Amino acid sequence: MKMGGQSNRSGMRDIGTAPDRSLRIFEGASAIVTGGASGIGRALGELLASRGSTVCLVDRQIDMAEEAAAEICAGGGMATAAQVDVRDYSAVEHVVGDTLSRTGRLDYIFNNAGIAIGGPLSAHSIDDWNRIVDINLLGVINGVHAAYQVMLKQGFGHIVNTASMAGLSAAPGAAAYAATKHAVVGLSRSLRIEASVDNIRVSVLCPGAIRTPILQGGGKYGKSYADMTPAQERRMWDKVRPMSPDVFAEKALAAVARNKAIIVIPSWWKMFWFADRLFPSLATALARKSYSDLREMSEGQAH
Repeated sequence: MKMGGQSNRSGMRDIGTAPDRSLRIFEGASAIVTGGASGIGRALGELLASRGSTVCLVDRQIDMAEEAAAEICAGGGMATAAQVDVRDYSAVEHVVGDTLSRTGRLDYIFNNAGIAIGGPLSAHSIDDWNRIVDINLLGVINGVHAAYQVMLKQGFGHIVNTASMAGLSAAPGAAAYAATKHAVVGLSRSLRIEASVDNIRVSVLCPGAIRTPILQGGGKYGKSYADMTPAQERRMWDKVRPMSPDVFAEKALAAVARNKAIIVIPSWWKMFWFADRLFPSLATALARKSYSDLREMSEGQAH
């Protein structure tokens, strides 16, 4: 675990002089980011630190998390790393308590850790179901529950959950993933209303394609049953222009600062969400066509 000094705090509104018992955006804030060793989580952690937050990067991959924290500290920011499996509530509760003890507050928790298990649902085992639900849904619930109790007592805080565009529309070929992400969206929207009465903010990130390890076989702890080569996967995702995690983090934190409820990035992915709501039959037909094309490509590769 490493901690460093203050960082360069450019690009966001400085409210470091705000009353001590109010949310800080982002100067002087305390933040936890799960899945903070790589991808979106790491990019969020680095940007939060550059904006003046003290950040705890939580991940199962402790070597990578410590490396990220060390780089933040070397750049003048403040960061620690903690090895936590988000499926373990006691471990999540401990890191929340430790962060509160060290910093005296908890402004943000980014419940970002997640995996993908792709391919036809017929190929999934019950162990696959248990794993993706435990990480993508119960992992978020564990973070929400542990942080919410703290935020209620201190009278402020912002819970930011990472879902996906697969949480806003159908995702054939990723049905288990979509199920967990729809649940995260539902949790976030419902809690946002409840929590607002007690001055707690809740937002949900719904990324489109972001260039992270999850695009390649579901990430380190994910899995893909799609019969595709890594090169085919890359070509498939390149068609939808994946955004870099750093650009995503910039746009995400800007929306979090504005207390947006549902944050879709890249913004052009909103058209899929709108189509699903306004023209459900058309959206279903297009999704079916896309999935049929994907199956044909996979079957062609197999033969």
